[in-house]
Amino acid sequence: MGSPSSSGFYLSRAVALLLAGVVAALLLALAVLAALYGHSVRAPPSEPKVPGVPDSASSPPFGQEETQPTPKSSSAPERAATTSSSDWRPPGPWDQLRLPPWLVPLHYDLELWPRLRPDALAVPRVRFSGRVNITVRCTAATTRLLLHSLFLDCERAEVRGPLPPGTRAAAAGRVPVDNVWFALDTQYMVLELGEALQPGARYELQLSFSGPVFEDTREGLFLNVYTDQGERRALIASQMEPTFARSVFPCFDEPALKATFNVTLVHHPAYVALSNMPVLSRSEREDVNGSRWTATTFHTTPRMPTYVVAFAVCDLDFVSRTERGKQIRIWARKEAIANGDADFALNITGPIFSFLEDLFNISYPLPKTDLIALPVFDKHAMENWGLLMFDESVLLLQPSDQLTEKKATIMNFLSHEIGHQWFGNLVTMDWWNNIWLNEGFASYFELGVRNNFNPRLPRNEIFLSNVLHVILGQDHTLVSRAVSMRVGNFTETNEISELFDLFTYYKGASLARMLYSFLKDRVFISALRSYLEAFSYSNADQDDLWRHFQMAVDDQHAVVLPATVKSIMDSWTHHSGFPVVTLNVSSGVLRQEPFYLGKVHNQTLLGPSDTWIIPILWIKNGTTQSLVWLDKSSEVFPEMQVSDSDQDWVILNLNMTGYYRVNYDQLGWKKLKQQLEKDPKAIPVVHRLQLIDDAFALSKNNYIDIETALDLTKYLAEEDEIIVWRAVLVNLITSDLVSDASNYDMYPFLKKYLLKRLKSIWSIYSTIIRENVAVLQDDSLALMSLEKLFESACWLGLEDCLQLSRELFRKWMSHPEDVIPSPIRSAVLCYGIASGSDEEWDFVFNFYTNSTEEEERIQFAYAMSCSRDPWVLNRYLEYAIIVSPFAFNETNVIENVAASEVGRYIAKDFLVNHWQAVSERYGAHILVTLMYAIGRTISTDSQIAEEREDRCPDGFGLGEVELSRPWDSLHERGGHTERLLEGELLELTPSLCL
Repeated sequence: MGSPSSSGFYLSRAVALLLAGVVAALLLALAVLAALYGHSVRAPPSEPKVPGVPDSASSPPFGQEETQPTPKSSSAPERAATTSSSDWRPPGPWDQLRLPPWLVPLHYDLELWPRLRPDALAVPRVRFSGRVNITVRCTAATTRLLLHSLFLDCERAEVRGPLPPGTRAAAAGRVPVDNVWFALDTQYMVLELGEALQPGARYELQLSFSGPVFEDTREGLFLNVYTDQGERRALIASQMEPTFARSVFPCFDEPALKATFNVTLVHHPAYVALSNMPVLSRSEREDVNGSRWTATTFHTTPRMPTYVVAFAVCDLDFVSRTERGKQIRIWARKEAIANGDADFALNITGPIFSFLEDLFNISYPLPKTDLIALPVFDKHAMENWGLLMFDESVLLLQPSDQLTEKKATIMNFLSHEIGHQWFGNLVTMDWWNNIWLNEGFASYFELGVRNNFNPRLPRNEIFLSNVLHVILGQDHTLVSRAVSMRVGNFTETNEISELFDLFTYYKGASLARMLYSFLKDRVFISALRSYLEAFSYSNADQDDLWRHFQMAVDDQHAVVLPATVKSIMDSWTHHSGFPVVTLNVSSGVLRQEPFYLGKVHNQTLLGPSDTWIIPILWIKNGTTQSLVWLDKSSEVFPEMQVSDSDQDWVILNLNMTGYYRVNYDQLGWKKLKQQLEKDPKAIPVVHRLQLIDDAFALSKNNYIDIETALDLTKYLAEEDEIIVWRAVLVNLITSDLVSDASNYDMYPFLKKYLLKRLKSIWSIYSTIIRENVAVLQDDSLALMSLEKLFESACWLGLEDCLQLSRELFRKWMSHPEDVIPSPIRSAVLCYGIASGSDEEWDFVFNFYTNSTEEEERIQFAYAMSCSRDPWVLNRYLEYAIIVSPFAFNETNVIENVAASEVGRYIAKDFLVNHWQAVSERYGAHILVTLMYAIGRTISTDSQIAEEREDRCPDGFGLGEVELSRPWDSLHERGGHTERLLEGELLELTPSLCL
């Protein structure tokens, strides 16, 4: 790729004015919100409730009178506490993200009473009340208590103590509470005391509160409304990670502040209550209206952090089994249970628990496990101890769906969340900066669990395609982050949520995999067992983990390292980005440098402290060689030199276990190209994958010429591994190339080049699709790759692909019960509509309107945007955005339409003519995305001139938006440099020429 270009694209005056109007509307909305927020935080101190909670808190839902769950004690004179918020306060510990270390929580007695009734589902707002008694130990004398609270109304706050050993709080003295106020920005409740607490003594905080059950977000305590057996129903569930427990009950909401919990849920008798532990007892409650409720109390939990406390109040059914004497239940909609949709998950959950128990040599400590399939769960899955929660799309499997693809998804999610029972629940990171210890290792063991149940699984190829290549595509020096952040880097609570990203999950898993590769199985597992045992029911940071790995290394002699485990791994976990390792096969010189986006000259490391300690596993002429280490900027390895022999070649990074890319000098790449053309099978599949992905990534960022990468694809007519073809097509047929209007010069060259080589692999899989696609049900690599092969072949105009799409689509229209095979369903729907008429479109639309499955609706909504009839697309936009917008909640319809060659012109005109409706439908923020689609319709100087003349007839100008971007080398080779709109909006300079 060449140097950044200054070329831009132009927006018409109408669109520029549209954007200006949207910005003005946004500013007005922000001003209104700011005013409302300012009003809420400036409520007078005498107000008895926390500001920012809907006023309906004072009037209970469903016409029911609120009752205090526990009456106030009359054993001592009561001193009223003033409850207020503060918009001004002196500097203090409430300004810090972390709680002060004055109090250590020991135990919570928690009761929640959500007012959900099955006969009142039409009421739009549900609230809950509750009480919590928190036993704490004081570590320093203080007259102020801080704990977390968000969106909660505090209705009573008392402090009892000191608590003599064996004495109940009711018999202890009372510490005066003079004032209760809230630091809203840091989410603290502050109790001002009339006297200081004593260091070393125990106290009990007694708090009563109420709060909202969220409907639009799956955080804290939230509501799911759904349909089951033809009836409208609702359930309440919880999501506490990372910092949402504080919106359910006042608490010390930090991972290191573990405690035990006694939980009671008060609920309507028609519902079942679930929590982390088994039920201890049930009793009856009566409110002031005489309505009867059930109070379900659960056994005491082990010591655990607040973020894995969990609740559910639901009308679901379950299936169960016993594994090693412990009950496992899968809860789901009654019709799903009756259909057998939970059976697959039930049958593999127990064996996964048993496998991990044996692997870690630590038994699962809870007496039961409930897994609940929620109709809607944005987080997809959560590892709450004893009550794991999943979106039903990643837990339930229809018995008729036998393809490995869906089973693999369910097994991955189950393995990940069950892995957290040890990594996260049993041993918890000290603070969120080390969340990768939870998520990285849980992600790493996903594939290990699957491989245990399917030893023939090509785990290296799967990890490369699904994890490693994905994160390498996102992780770049200077524009990424380290997996282990410094504690001081956190200044706001919302930054904690931002840590749950690809770096934490995928880079964390990749580093765990690299660690395993150079320590080998015995040392790796021995260290993990030691670590888990030492920190059970406690907390640890990554240095604790490295210490146990070092102990395992020191206890044997087979594995010898060039430095301590901490030194090696810190060079990776504290580093952003990753290195490029370059081998000169003539001299044997190996050097490392950071991988940069768009590398330019003189981008080098600053010094020795900026290098990685890199394990180099490698093969020479197909034979595995001894591990070497590169711990400086460059070093000579004579054994890596190659001769002039055609048989002599070297590939670094065996099985791609190292977290780096590999480059070679011209001779090194030439040797590999020759070997691929001579005998591609001599190079293992995983390394054919590696060579393709590394070469194209390096060429796109100026490390090697594009010709070097393309040379590696000349052998492809002999490539019969579909996973390698997937890597080729992902790199050559990008979304920008498919959707951009100015690729006419490039398309015929690419079509001729690829179709010449594609026919062999297409023949293999088109025959399988026509005869019996079920034979692929255990072929993970084929199921991963088939969609890309199919959609690419059709996009390239392969007539047999287009014909097959028509055949499958018409067969489905004639017999809707014969569903299109899932790996190619999206492509068949799209090309079936593209080659059809409004009859095909209407058929899909009818299925869309009658479907209740979100994933299926998304496929249908996308397919309907593939039509090539302008009037059909315009009708689609009108219906989706103006006539019945809420029927299309799953997708941005206008963005999908604008992605096609015909649709982008329809979308542009529709946007200009209906900008207000579009803004109301999707929000003003979507207009930035749509600018890309609009800009693709103006890609030549003549079009710019025509647009200028059409839109500015009297000499008035256009709104010009300047986009800096790199040139695409492939397009330059085609003799045409297009103004593609890719990457980020780097420079926005409006200049209306009026």
